[in-house]
Amino acid sequence: MGDVINLNRFRKARTRADQAQEADANRAKFGRTAAEKARDEADAARRKALLDGAKREE
Repeated sequence: MGDVINLNRFRKARTRADQAQEADANRAKFGRTAAEKARDEADAARRKALLDGAKREE
């Protein structure tokens, strides 16, 4: 006969793990300063301009 297990404990542990993963994603997405956001936008604009400048006319 197998051991008796509490399924609620496993369900709650899985829920906590999912919530922790979502919290990490939200911290990365929303937990940035205005300077970091501006820097990332400037980097993206610079990369886009460099890529657009390297395109050939067809």
